Amino acid sequence: MALKKQLGLLNVFCISAGAMISSGLFVLPGIAFAKCGPAVIIAYLFAGIIFIPSLLSQAELGTAMPRAGGSYFFIERSMGPAAGTLGGFVTWFSLALKSAFALIGIGAFTILIFPSITELQIKIIAAIFCVIFTILNIKSVKHTGRVQIILVLGLLGILFIYSAFGIKNIDLQKYIPFSPKGFSSIIPVIGLVFISFAGVTKIASVAEEIKNPRRNLPLGMFLSFFIVLVFYIIVIFITVGVLDSSKLSNSLTPISDGAGIFMGSFGIIILAIAALFAFFSTANAGILSASRFPLAMSRDHLLPEFFGKISKKSGTPYISIILTGIFMIVMISSFNLENLVKVASTMQIILLMYVNASVIVMRESKIQTYSPSFHSPLYPWIQIAAIIIYGFLILEMGRISLIITGCFIILSILWYLIYVRFRVKRKSALIHIVERITDKKIKTTTLVKELKDILVERDNIIEDRFDKLISKCEILDIERSMTAEEFFKIIAEHLSKRQNINADMLYDLLIKREEQSTTALQPGMAIPHIIIEGNNKFDILLARCKEGIIFSLDLPPVYTVFVLIGTRDERNFHLRALMSIAQIVQQPDFERRWLKAKNIEDLRNVILLSERKRDKQ
Repeated sequence: MALKKQLGLLNVFCISAGAMISSGLFVLPGIAFAKCGPAVIIAYLFAGIIFIPSLLSQAELGTAMPRAGGSYFFIERSMGPAAGTLGGFVTWFSLALKSAFALIGIGAFTILIFPSITELQIKIIAAIFCVIFTILNIKSVKHTGRVQIILVLGLLGILFIYSAFGIKNIDLQKYIPFSPKGFSSIIPVIGLVFISFAGVTKIASVAEEIKNPRRNLPLGMFLSFFIVLVFYIIVIFITVGVLDSSKLSNSLTPISDGAGIFMGSFGIIILAIAALFAFFSTANAGILSASRFPLAMSRDHLLPEFFGKISKKSGTPYISIILTGIFMIVMISSFNLENLVKVASTMQIILLMYVNASVIVMRESKIQTYSPSFHSPLYPWIQIAAIIIYGFLILEMGRISLIITGCFIILSILWYLIYVRFRVKRKSALIHIVERITDKKIKTTTLVKELKDILVERDNIIEDRFDKLISKCEILDIERSMTAEEFFKIIAEHLSKRQNINADMLYDLLIKREEQSTTALQPGMAIPHIIIEGNNKFDILLARCKEGIIFSLDLPPVYTVFVLIGTRDERNFHLRALMSIAQIVQQPDFERRWLKAKNIEDLRNVILLSERKRDKQ
């Protein structure tokens, strides 16, 4: 059962932004400042810059494959079930864990508003909000998106007020010395704050529920990333400029403390409320995103089918949502999350390495139906650079997190060996690269067909009569050069079997039509078309000849041929078919895609997936 498309551009922006603004802004600046001083501003800027390759890669993969599961789906389809199993578990675990941590993080700010609150009460409040957001997610993704809009817009409004008032109160002397521990101290801090930006990519996990994902997904991601990055830099710049270094170094509520300097107790409370909005929005977006991973893995048989159940009333994956909510409540009530959050950060970085590798695999597979509406610039160098830099960041995360992450990876591999490998035989894009290297033909077209179906849904393509004819028509892929007469003999034989008409008669009609005026209408393309006797008959035959068909010595060779035959009563449709062909061949990249198609089905998909105006059925 498909998920409902209920999320617009504003929803995408707010879910993505809300997943970024939490502890990375309201808690980490004080901890990071203690390690490198005012240079923390540069650390955040550099962390944002080195995150850009993952943003671009996720946008490309998301527009090509807008499916529930986001990163998991990309990894599984590009590198296979083993990598997909690990990617799915890693993403779900880290997202749910960081969302639980966000809810616990409200404690430091709740104390600013209610000083007498106890640790147990903080956990109870966090668990209650977890239940509320779980129920909200089960009820409707649209309601979830609306709540997210209110939370995020309110949060950004408060941060804007903080920036407007704070910029007038900064003391430039507080930035001196700028890097008291040396610039080498900035590097580990970049690794510490890098994860602050990871939330932006999680919107891809609900891409299946986004309206017009080819536009709204990348646009929403880019807007949220750059707007949040600007707020990060400005807010941290102001906070460093208004707080004494000793106070900032020991603060877990640095932004509220900064507001207290120039806005008094009112500012402390307002920014504490903003922090609560941030943590709540992160938890809400986290449940929404994390719950799609068990759903996607269940669809692919990496988890039992039970996890893939979707509510008929609300169209939401209620089992996955409940599972995620329960897991978060267990984390909130039972565990000290500090080390586990660091593990989650390490896993996130590993995941981003996978995502960048996935773009390389999908591009190099040369699958025709891999057709993102957004293409990452500077490919593949920006992806390769990201993988190398992220590998360095992982080494900075510490031995404990690496050991725990290693154990988690081993458990994921064991699940694959015990449960998954006997149930899943799906081929990945990586196999298509092997095909190119070894020059062997792949017998399965499962991934190609799946990507085609995704594109049809993404672009809201509703088949008209022309599409149905192309889906069933005969396609010839001719290896050698030939004359038009030789070509007409071949297609006459093929069409005679389909229409039960004498082949010689068809050949004569084709020759006679060509003698009236050539059907080679533009360089490299011809549309031979003839009228046959009878009623309600129309057929199309497609042909590609890489070496070229010679229609005339005065014209260049023809590589693309659309053969149309029909009865007189189909004249109107004949004209509509010609209009459809004209729209298809006029696309800038048509000839390139046509000549590079690997096989008959690729040629068919070039026509079926081309943009054109379709007749209403």
